[in-house]
Amino acid sequence: MGDFTLSVGGQNLDLTSPAVMAIINVTPDSFWEGSRLAPGGREAIRTAVGRAVADGAAILDVGGYSSRPGAEDITPQQEYERVARALDVIRAEYPGTVVSLDTFRAEVAVRIVERYGPCIVNDISAGELDPEMIPAVASLGVPYIAMHMRGTPADMQDRTGYRDIAGEVAAYLARKAETLTRAGVRQPILDPGFGFAKTTAQNYSLLHSLDRICALGYPVLSGVSRKSMIYKVLDTTPADSLPGTCALNWESLRKGASILRVHDVREASEIVKLYSYYTQNQ
Repeated sequence: MGDFTLSVGGQNLDLTSPAVMAIINVTPDSFWEGSRLAPGGREAIRTAVGRAVADGAAILDVGGYSSRPGAEDITPQQEYERVARALDVIRAEYPGTVVSLDTFRAEVAVRIVERYGPCIVNDISAGELDPEMIPAVASLGVPYIAMHMRGTPADMQDRTGYRDIAGEVAAYLARKAETLTRAGVRQPILDPGFGFAKTTAQNYSLLHSLDRICALGYPVLSGVSRKSMIYKVLDTTPADSLPGTCALNWESLRKGASILRVHDVREASEIVKLYSYYTQNQ
């Protein structure tokens, strides 16, 4: 991991020590049942956000559109309304916490930033699904997470033909970072996209070579939390995948990740603390 600092409006987030990003899904159909928040349930949102902050989340990643294959396709207006309900709570009660907006739609990103102020934009498509996204993020002047994915969430698992998964993903993200920089995006963050257009074996090959992506010189986000790359190997379920998530989060840190995107904030925060202590005492 590098000595990175993200500037999000008037907030500065020092990534010298890795940050924990809490998943706040304002959706009824995310892949893990335990992460679902009914779009109209403000008390549930308040409880989830309060727990995440108390457990050590440095970033709250709010999403209103499930990227799970087979999930409901909703309109930009519906997505905006879902996210806005969560932002109402966060800005009122936790104004000092950095917010990330999980969306691939420029329209949603612009409307949220204009209403609630600067936030990180977390785009699973790296601008591929909406050509207006990169110009919009550059204009907004906010950090931008570009994730590697092929196709769309509906067909991505039919697009897993790679000769060299690590090399191809690293090359794609290197080109994307150059594109973002030329477009005026000042703070790119790279995400290899574990689980998106990758087989289980490919996910592990990519994790093994995550340091190649970290060597590109940008903050790297690792999002493995409770994903199929864990529960398929263990022959279990997302609900029983916390121990596996912890193991792979440690490996992500060892390979250089600056941000862990997780469902379980307390456990991830403890892993970061232990890993930092471990590295300082070598």
